[in-house]
Amino acid sequence: MPRTRLRTRFLLSMVVITAGLTALSLLVVRHSVQRQVRAGIVQDLRNSVTTFQNFQHDREVMLTHSAELVAYLPITRSILTAHDPATIQDASKDVWQLSGSDLLVLTNRNGAVVALHTKTKGFSREAAQTYFERSLNEEDSSHWWFGSHHLYQTFVQPVYFGSKTEGSLLGFLVIGYQIDDRLAREVSKVSASQVAFSYGDEIVATTLTPVQAQSAGVRALAGQTSQSAPRDVEVGSENFVATSLDLSGQQETPVRLSVLGSYDQAAKFLDNLNRLLLLLGLTAVLVGSALVFLISHTFTRPLASLVEGVRALEHGDFHHPLDARGSDEVAELTWAFDRMRASLLKTQQALLESEQLATIGRMASSISHDLRHALAAVVANSEFLLDGGLTPAEREELYQEVRTGVNQMTDLIDSLLEFARTRESMNPVYASVLDTVQRAMQSVRLHPRHQGTLIEVRSSGQTSAWFDPRKLERALYNLLLNACEAAPSTEGRVKVTIERNASSVMISVSDNGPGIAEAIRDKLFHPFVSFGKENGTGLGLTVVQKIVQDHGGDILMERTADARTVFRITIPRRAPQGSLDPDDDEPTGDTFLPVGSDRPIENSIRHSDT
Repeated sequence: MPRTRLRTRFLLSMVVITAGLTALSLLVVRHSVQRQVRAGIVQDLRNSVTTFQNFQHDREVMLTHSAELVAYLPITRSILTAHDPATIQDASKDVWQLSGSDLLVLTNRNGAVVALHTKTKGFSREAAQTYFERSLNEEDSSHWWFGSHHLYQTFVQPVYFGSKTEGSLLGFLVIGYQIDDRLAREVSKVSASQVAFSYGDEIVATTLTPVQAQSAGVRALAGQTSQSAPRDVEVGSENFVATSLDLSGQQETPVRLSVLGSYDQAAKFLDNLNRLLLLLGLTAVLVGSALVFLISHTFTRPLASLVEGVRALEHGDFHHPLDARGSDEVAELTWAFDRMRASLLKTQQALLESEQLATIGRMASSISHDLRHALAAVVANSEFLLDGGLTPAEREELYQEVRTGVNQMTDLIDSLLEFARTRESMNPVYASVLDTVQRAMQSVRLHPRHQGTLIEVRSSGQTSAWFDPRKLERALYNLLLNACEAAPSTEGRVKVTIERNASSVMISVSDNGPGIAEAIRDKLFHPFVSFGKENGTGLGLTVVQKIVQDHGGDILMERTADARTVFRITIPRRAPQGSLDPDDDEPTGDTFLPVGSDRPIENSIRHSDT
């Protein structure tokens, strides 16, 4: 029997042990990745449901306002003064086209349907009469009507002759928007998942194929309770993780949105990952075996370089120099690592580009909503101004509404321009932060919704620094306006504190509002995050953070509670060349200014030596 050398047996033992550990690692990694894939799909579904809820809320607010505007149109009132249903049916066609809706119903003051217009045939007046009577007994702002396989989300508005408080009721206007495959595709793009809308047990709109939509798994989703826990569903030959959301509120027949994330598509990369891990495992076995025989200075030096490269990659450095001299296994591994590092960098850049495209999509959706809302208000109120019977006070009110809409569009465009600018567009000068705060306060004073909010400013010492006054004023305006939005409508208070130390000026803005929901605290400064507002792009705090960071400063939410939220801005005082300018003799003191006050802002400063 031939003798086996000790080093050979040691090598074989090392190979067996390494191979066994590698196989075990592959199994553990596979199980862990599978679990992480499902957890990622579940989290994506929850995010999709949350995103749709926010989208649905904004959409309902916008459509409710649209219904109010159509109900307030003079042509709508004049049509309902007629008594002939045929005349009302013909005359209301222009109102229907103007509303841009898929369904329009008019009733007289007794609740009888006198006009019906739909883009798709099959929805009868009898069905409209039945659903209208049900809608009057429901407290929800929107209602769901279903007929001939068509599902509509409707909004009911009373039509008065005169004002709502003193005028007489002429009838009711119902505007409806169909839930169809086009809307399902839009929701699918936003959620990056398959979706299905159902009315009871019937699927009315979906992005699934007809065969998939008729599967038992999809029909079972329609019976899930609202926001039930995600579960595995087999649709045809494909496995999904799915959840459902109840949209119908108090209505007897449930209307649900089902969101399905494909597990099979998400897990396709596992096979490639297993092959890659197997290759890396075999490489590790060979390199580990060679280390037993080939430890030397020439071997350990490139290995140390490779380790440094791995550590640098861990910290995000993709260009750390590598020592790949020679033709041994370490050199080959170094070249393989370099290629893998380049591949990872390329993948990271692709992911960043994908995220940028997703951001552009969210931006387009948000901008289109806000512009349509403001333009609708401008167009509607401009039409009202054409009415010759308006009093001067009514004309002034309509003019102010038009001006508010134009200001909203201007502010949106300014925010987008600021969001897209780079630091090269800054023009820093040595100026007073207190003066800039005062100018921002003057702008807030002009806002009609915050005339009852008290703004208190306290400054300590000289507050001059190097900054771009125009940009910092915009950031402070956004932050003050955000604080006024959060403050209660009565007895609202906003406090601004300006302090200075040797290297920076600190600006604190606090309000006595209800605080910020915990669910969005970690993403307050993300683009398109809006909290507690009926409209808005959610760029306010993002623009504030960008401007402050362009100045080399920082902004953070210092605290938030049930009765107070505090944001702190830090602006460096040093000049661009690094020198510190001498202090000037600017005034200091406290300012107490109720927003909307008619007295000049400079007269509200009480000087002190603090």
